[in-house]
Amino acid sequence: MTATEFNKVVDQWADNLYRFALSMAKDDDIAKDVVQDCFAKFWEKKDQVDPKKVKSYLFTSAHNRVIDVMRKSKRVQTMEAIVEPPSVRQESHDLNEVLHEALNTLSEIQKSVILLRDYEGYNYEEIADMTNLSLAQVKVYIFRGRQKLKRYIGSMDMVI
Repeated sequence: MTATEFNKVVDQWADNLYRFALSMAKDDDIAKDVVQDCFAKFWEKKDQVDPKKVKSYLFTSAHNRVIDVMRKSKRVQTMEAIVEPPSVRQESHDLNEVLHEALNTLSEIQKSVILLRDYEGYNYEEIADMTNLSLAQVKVYIFRGRQKLKRYIGSMDMVI
């Protein structure tokens, strides 16, 4: 892969990777670092990656990197943050805020597959390829994650 081809890949996928990383990490700086790390890793392995699987490689890298960063940050939390009970819904009825709170109640893998499916619009096979899960696992995680979101949010009358 030449530098020109690499730049085309960056132009094509950088925004999508950034949105995906931002929606998972909820931190602009972390999302930017993840995207940069993914493209740096891709450049190092550009000759080993099948050109047809560039998108899958990049999203898999981003997914894994965000999870690594989130796990590391959880270990750094202070004891007060761990002991403090999670806040239930605030009085604000901002739908976007409620959805983000609901997404944060999911496990990392459920959150990832739901964001890839419902936010980014990838099909089940692509998600399975990106996350190194089987097709059945992807479907189960999405189903269970949606059920958990449904229970958390409750009726839409409560939100609106």
